[in-house]
Amino acid sequence: MSDELPGIFIGKGDIPVELALPLANRHGLIAGATGTGKTVTLQILAEGLSAAGVPVFAADVKGDLSGVALAGIEKPFLTERAQKIGLAPYVLEPHPVIFWDVFGKQGHPIRSTVSEMGPLLLARLLDLNDVQEGVLNIAFRVADEDGLLLLDLKDLRAILQFLAEHADEVKAKYGNVSPTTVGAIQRGLLVLENQGGDAFFGEPALDLHDFMTTDAQGRGAINVLAADGLMSNPRVYATFLLWMMSELFEALPEVGDLEKPKLVFFFDEAHLLFNDAPKALLEKVTQVVRLIRSKGVGIYFITQNPQDVPEIVLSQLGNRIQHALRAYTPKEQKAVRVAAESFRANPAFKTEDAITELGTGEALVSTLQKGGVPSVVERTLIRPPSGRMGPVTAEERTEVLGASPFKGKYDEVLDRESAYEVLSGQREVATPPPPPKTQTRSGGIDWGARPASVPRTIQAPDFPQAEPRGSVRERPAPQEPPKSGGGWLSDVFGGGGGRRQSVGEAAAKSVVRSVSSTIGREITRSILGGILGGRRR
Repeated sequence: MSDELPGIFIGKGDIPVELALPLANRHGLIAGATGTGKTVTLQILAEGLSAAGVPVFAADVKGDLSGVALAGIEKPFLTERAQKIGLAPYVLEPHPVIFWDVFGKQGHPIRSTVSEMGPLLLARLLDLNDVQEGVLNIAFRVADEDGLLLLDLKDLRAILQFLAEHADEVKAKYGNVSPTTVGAIQRGLLVLENQGGDAFFGEPALDLHDFMTTDAQGRGAINVLAADGLMSNPRVYATFLLWMMSELFEALPEVGDLEKPKLVFFFDEAHLLFNDAPKALLEKVTQVVRLIRSKGVGIYFITQNPQDVPEIVLSQLGNRIQHALRAYTPKEQKAVRVAAESFRANPAFKTEDAITELGTGEALVSTLQKGGVPSVVERTLIRPPSGRMGPVTAEERTEVLGASPFKGKYDEVLDRESAYEVLSGQREVATPPPPPKTQTRSGGIDWGARPASVPRTIQAPDFPQAEPRGSVRERPAPQEPPKSGGGWLSDVFGGGGGRRQSVGEAAAKSVVRSVSSTIGREITRSILGGILGGRRR
């Protein structure tokens, strides 16, 4: 294979084993029991892809992957491994790393708006039943039709509260909205907030183009997500990465087969994505995995057992690296047989036996050859990484963040006018508080009314953008919506007329005009990569 296609050196068995760059977007699997070397395998693939100019995104669930930002430390067993597999010269060097963190503690914050997340993924995040998901869809529809921006969780709370307060009007157009159901969703939002999930929703929202950068030497950025905090809530972790995968699917244009991928996405602890996933969601995940290859994106699932990944998805994974599996129980023995049968047999050894005999840092590897044909499985010594094995210190992480090209872009939260502010204002107009009581000359009470950013982007000179900005859709800059007749909320709060308006009517119409029609038509959301219908923004 190495004689035919440019590749990334993985290791050596009887022959050198490489991952062909033009076929790296055909997806892959890294499997094996705990402690068998999966994280190091992920690291050497990330290093190789970066050196070839391919940006990488990977979740760091234990913190060990962060060391790729620094040069490795020379150790006898690593040098011996390099000599044994013919890796010469064995160079220890740092790599261009950008740290990210949903909570903003160990990296740049990653945010999405509620609208971009969409009702399908949000329902999974909140573990809603079908009825509750239906009410959530109504909330999104009402916001969509009346130009209410759903940016953060307080916006979603506001629209849900509005639906509960106007259940009769909502029922006439969209169907029944039970206060009990709304209350259940609100409780789910409270649980999410208590777990810190509200940090993910808001602006500035992530620009996916920022993942696809190269440094001055042409090396692809290795985007490392600090996921140790996310792992305390596996549902949040899985939904977050699924959202990111669907965003990539929608954002990137069709490019067909390229000389190398535009981005490679590593999904660690992959079983969390599929655990208890509803059938509709699983179907869409499968569809995204099948189709995103043509957009130049490779997806690699990392898990303990290949059976953690549904067979329909597993069939799409052409590049496979299998570390050791344990086989103490009948169920584990069956899993070993299934894993062995997924490889193209090598007459030099029995695959089923080899899987249980592999040592740490050793794996069975089969990658795609020219024409998309899987290679014969090779028992392979995985090459040592050139970056550090193990986590960085807090001081080292701070230093890397200080040199990031995106320093300052996502650090400050932007809270512009959205559904929460608009609906709060409308409720005040719809039910105005009584004016201050004033004494008249006659001693009676006169009840009459008296008149009365987008943050900057710091572009580091040694980390230029790899793609033109047009390669990924841009978020429109915040703008004032044009005047309009409004939508259903406008009808609730009152329409226009030819007569002179009162102060209250004028205020009400001003509020309605500020949020209606055009922006509402432009607020579209991701219901898993646009394949459930509709484009966003």
